[in-house]
Amino acid sequence: MLMFLFLVVALAVVVAAVTLAVVGGGESGVLPEAAPERFRDALPPDRPVGHADVEALRFPLAVRGYRMADVDDALSRLGAELAERDARIADLEAALAGARATAPAAPAAPVREPEQGDGR
Repeated sequence: MLMFLFLVVALAVVVAAVTLAVVGGGESGVLPEAAPERFRDALPPDRPVGHADVEALRFPLAVRGYRMADVDDALSRLGAELAERDARIADLEAALAGARATAPAAPAAPVREPEQGDGR
């Protein structure tokens, strides 16, 4: 019976504390709604991404680190640009190899003998 009475008193104290906290919530009452921080894509849309662009890339913090959608979007963009660059490099290397294979060998310049005088 003593334990039951202790639990009832403890429950009453907890209910009173919560009620006082809710009712007397401070000077301003309810906290204003905070606008969530949104990711502003810092990657340039009109030119290829450079080293400085990646260095300057910062993601806003969320409850558990970073917003996965923002990070996924940025990584997808970087992956697509790297794949495009790799394809362009492969095309240029193939064109260079083809140009080297089909280019005629440069003829050797004729060697001119030094003119000798009549010896007079």
